[in-house]
Amino acid sequence: MSLTAVELRHLLHQNPELSFEEYATTRAIAENLSEFSARIKVHAPLETGLVVEYHVNSGPYLLFRADIDALPLEEKTGCQFSSNNAFMHACGHDVHTAALYGFLKYAVGAHVDKNILFLFQPGEETGGGAQRIMDTGILKRFNISAAFSTHVTDEYPAGSIASNPGVLFASAREVDIEFFGKSSHIAFPEKGINAFNGLRMFLDMIDAVPQNEAIPFIFGIGKISAGCVRNIVPASARLEGSIRTLSSKLSDDFYETLGRILDSIKTRTAINYSIKTGSFYPEVKVDEALYSQIKKAASDKFNFIVSGYKMTGEDFGFISREYPSFMFWLGTGGGQTSAGLHNPMFLPGDESVQNGIEAFKMILNSF
Repeated sequence: MSLTAVELRHLLHQNPELSFEEYATTRAIAENLSEFSARIKVHAPLETGLVVEYHVNSGPYLLFRADIDALPLEEKTGCQFSSNNAFMHACGHDVHTAALYGFLKYAVGAHVDKNILFLFQPGEETGGGAQRIMDTGILKRFNISAAFSTHVTDEYPAGSIASNPGVLFASAREVDIEFFGKSSHIAFPEKGINAFNGLRMFLDMIDAVPQNEAIPFIFGIGKISAGCVRNIVPASARLEGSIRTLSSKLSDDFYETLGRILDSIKTRTAINYSIKTGSFYPEVKVDEALYSQIKKAASDKFNFIVSGYKMTGEDFGFISREYPSFMFWLGTGGGQTSAGLHNPMFLPGDESVQNGIEAFKMILNSF
């Protein structure tokens, strides 16, 4: 007997796994779908994650996606199904996965007369798992007419869904910059090249870059480090930041601006540098026709909220630039102070799993 959706949620929440290490998670999903083996085809294009094919007619496919990875964060909720390791589903991916699993069981069990792909995607938090899935070519085998996904949040009340026509999630690009100088004793600074001075100059020059206040834009720096001991001129300095925009092109343009600034610092100071892009997610775009269609369909069962755009990133953007897409926030708030995503106290209630299933069913029934 396969697990219920809530039971699967508890199992995954207790045993979270990091990006591209979701081996037990993938195995648990596959094993609990074995009762439907005669009616579905399970594809494993990567070492973790699954694409489950439900094919019943000659029409196109609807793609529904959930992310399955967790975060390197220690849980502090104290719930009965709290994490058994040092990781945590602090972004609600356990809920996403359980909702998609429950929706799959409904669609296959009810013999729904529509072709559906269920994507249990690895590596959303780091590494762009959606892009890796697409790079395998697995999705190109199918005529996909539309794609759908959700993300839980306690910003909105339970029983609500929220979305936005156009951009819903920003383009997000990780940026790592390292400065290279030459160490010396601080008593003899003339014998060294202080890499931290290059970092400091960089910060001043970034602040001087003109920005159009009408265009949403963030260059945030979350981590800075330099040197090794108190009496040695730092031979290296490093910063880690992120560019958030509503346009991948604007992100590309600003990244080039960073390179020009770093070249200028190198010319003036002889401090060398490296600049690298980490994870890069394009903006998530909600198709306006799908938005209107689903907003109308949702009005009977859900409190539909127009959320506007958010500067958070989501790798569903890789999918939304290939297929007409609709992504939405699934409200989990209960009227108390919200913990927020990526927080060791974030814990959506189990009712959010069924709400997610119902939201997917509502979308399916609107076609």
